[in-house]
Amino acid sequence: MSASGLILFGHGARDPQWAEPMRRVAAMVGTAHPQLQMELAFLEFLPPTLAEAVDGLAMRCGRIVVVPMFIAQAGHLKRDVPLLLDQARLRNPRLAIDLAAPIGESDVVLAAIAAYAGGLARG
Repeated sequence: MSASGLILFGHGARDPQWAEPMRRVAAMVGTAHPQLQMELAFLEFLPPTLAEAVDGLAMRCGRIVVVPMFIAQAGHLKRDVPLLLDQARLRNPRLAIDLAAPIGESDVVLAAIAAYAGGLARG
């Protein structure tokens, strides 16, 4: 199996509207990369869980990249997510799972945030 998969992974919230920006990013990625197998996943409150998304993609992919839609690394990304991914690797031993840095550590994302904020201040 050579297909690659992508999981956009967020914290989650009780309000389903919270996930709308992630859905928009997923739609943009899907438009730019229609061949890519992709899922959204959440740590809590919203479905699917990270485990569900990984297991679903494992049937279609040989490799998955998990992209945390977090501003920075903190407790969840340092402790909880590695444990969840270790469990997923045990359930899917033939699947390669890579954890990307959180989006907030990307220079491209930081530049976009700075441009947005600076544009607001200029009016």
